[in-house]
Amino acid sequence: MSLLTLAERATAVDGIEPFNEASLFALRDGTRARVIVHQTESDGSVSAAAYAVGDAPVEIVVDPDQRRAGRGRRILDELLADGEQRFWAHGDLPGAQALAAAAGLRIERTLLVLRLTFHGPPAHEELPDGVTIRTYTPGDADGVIAVNGRAFANHPEQGAMDRADFDRRTSEPWFDPAGLFVAERSGRIIGFHWTKVETPSTGSGQPVGEVYVVGIDPDAQGGGLGTALTARGLRHMFERGLPVVDLYVEGDNAPALKVYRNLGFRDHKKDVLYSR
Repeated sequence: MSLLTLAERATAVDGIEPFNEASLFALRDGTRARVIVHQTESDGSVSAAAYAVGDAPVEIVVDPDQRRAGRGRRILDELLADGEQRFWAHGDLPGAQALAAAAGLRIERTLLVLRLTFHGPPAHEELPDGVTIRTYTPGDADGVIAVNGRAFANHPEQGAMDRADFDRRTSEPWFDPAGLFVAERSGRIIGFHWTKVETPSTGSGQPVGEVYVVGIDPDAQGGGLGTALTARGLRHMFERGLPVVDLYVEGDNAPALKVYRNLGFRDHKKDVLYSR
């Protein structure tokens, strides 16, 4: 059983993917990992594993049929003994909470998942003066990447997006240029809203919309552009017939949380980064 298969088995039971998008990209591409630990059973199947790419925190997954037998704790103890310090708990499930508490780990960072359920069409966006919003064209790539770099300069994951990473994302089956919106002022890109629609691998198969990335150039922040771009993307997903939309946001990002909650988003679940 491969790591991807193990992850799929865990997702089917938990409703939460144990690996984030960057890890899944790396696993599918065969990228060399910094940390990879397996526990293999006598039949050759992988019952538990830990994975990390680059300087990212470690992610641990245990096969649903092999849980509550100490496999996760043995992997965690091995990693701590090797000097690993930080671990993602996607969904912060009870088992992960108990494992972190037993190992004496503390919460370093919380990434909230908010959800909007449509009960009617969202309000039309109100644009700041001199700003237009249109759909993406291939010639916008460098401008979007540049705005992303400035907007997320201090973000440990999103701020690292370069052209190769951008091209990888736009090559994914879910990518739709009609769902990527760019904001311009005087012919210069100053913000974007990248929406995502992907059919989940579990449950009913109902497509779920996502506010994938909203990036605003620091020079254009504070004038309502973030709200306008978010609203434009929400209208696009509503018109596609999606019943719900999710988004990820840092738990301590008060300005973004205010925008999203004013638009009707409510807390749905969370990812927690635990550290020694």
